Amino acid sequence: MNNEQPIIVGLDIGTTKIAVIAGRKNEFGKLEILGFGRANSNGVKHGQVLNIDETIKAIKTALENCFASNPDLDINEVYVGIAGHHIKSLQTRGDIVRQTTEEEITQREIDQLVADQYKTYIPAGDQIIDVIPQEFTVDNFQNIPNPIGYGGVKVGANFHIITGDKNAIRNINRSVEKSGLYTKDLVLQPLASASAVMGQEDMEAGVAIVDIGGGTTDLAVFYEGILKHTAVIPFAGENITNDIKTGLGVLKTQAEQMKVQFGSALSNEAKANAYITIPGLRGMPAKEISVKNLANIIQARMSEIMDFVTYHLKQVGLDNKALNGGVILTGGGSQLKHLIQLTEYVTGLNARIGLPNEHLAVGHIEDLTKPTYSTCIGLILKGYDDYEHNRKQFEKEFRKVDVPDGLKRSHPEQEEAVSEEEVGVEQVKQRKGLNNFWGKFKDGIIDLFKEEEDHHL
Repeated sequence: MNNEQPIIVGLDIGTTKIAVIAGRKNEFGKLEILGFGRANSNGVKHGQVLNIDETIKAIKTALENCFASNPDLDINEVYVGIAGHHIKSLQTRGDIVRQTTEEEITQREIDQLVADQYKTYIPAGDQIIDVIPQEFTVDNFQNIPNPIGYGGVKVGANFHIITGDKNAIRNINRSVEKSGLYTKDLVLQPLASASAVMGQEDMEAGVAIVDIGGGTTDLAVFYEGILKHTAVIPFAGENITNDIKTGLGVLKTQAEQMKVQFGSALSNEAKANAYITIPGLRGMPAKEISVKNLANIIQARMSEIMDFVTYHLKQVGLDNKALNGGVILTGGGSQLKHLIQLTEYVTGLNARIGLPNEHLAVGHIEDLTKPTYSTCIGLILKGYDDYEHNRKQFEKEFRKVDVPDGLKRSHPEQEEAVSEEEVGVEQVKQRKGLNNFWGKFKDGIIDLFKEEEDHHL
């Protein structure tokens, strides 16, 4: 157990569920899950907190469940995900002229350049959530991924700035504070999910991460190691459930159950002669529902979501097979049958399901490897990026908390496979690259092991 590392907690406030996961990196750079709790979410619609009281209740329930899984935990600070229609992004350019040109460029100067971007003009009522440097320039040299150590007079960069509605942000912060917690940072959900499900090679090849949640579908596009685009699409799993409810005349709970158990994103794949029997209400006769009709409804809405993805890729000129890594589907909605085929058909790109398991230490509970928890695990990785970046601010004593038996699998795999890579990981850690990629995106993605078993999905 690596007790020098801090325990970092991710809080995913979703439309359908609220999840709290506490984790700490072990000596191999993998996340050990120390506590996990979830609760149904009632006060959130389309990724935005509308009813603060209901949201506080749900956060407290999720926290209680987390403490029940590990009573030794002490949770004060959390990294919180943010999404919703109000999220917007813009590109800016920033430069600084250096005073001490005979010395090399330092991290402090880069931090200053990033900090200056927070003064960018944005519409009234909006607030900057994150400033993400893309490629840097030093004097006449272009496309520098990390300018630290270079010498020059003028340092500049292109920036991807993410903004959100002040009231929506205030509602999240208020819900977290009234639950007795402190928001360490707000992280855009598609970026959190991306850090959990993709590797360095994906980033270079170019990928679109599509996180299909309950209330929103979040998109993050990476190309040549750079975050090119982010977007929040206002349709997701709940819209499909509501379409089924309306189209087939059933209750919302029945619609959700049918979607999960019998749903398919391709109507051609659904059996024409298969029917689902739904019990009638209060003495009404039972209903027979065609599996084919169910698939037609799901396909219509899913195609619409994927059309939005294609539209956003066109916006940044990355459709037409430019993304060699294709589309990585994650989030609860990605578990629909035949969704990979539909995605490939609509976008024209290869698709696969992104699971957060390559960052998790062996012995974790099976449930957490589901795409549903990608965002929450990504929030912990984001916390570790901040920790690596600002180690000085974290210099406190962290209490020793062991992984409780309830959060371990009954037969953890052998650790030996990992130990061979220990040396390689240390080398990666010593590579002091640019300390921020999205925010400060570094080690959460680079600290991967290239284990064969981690690569099959």
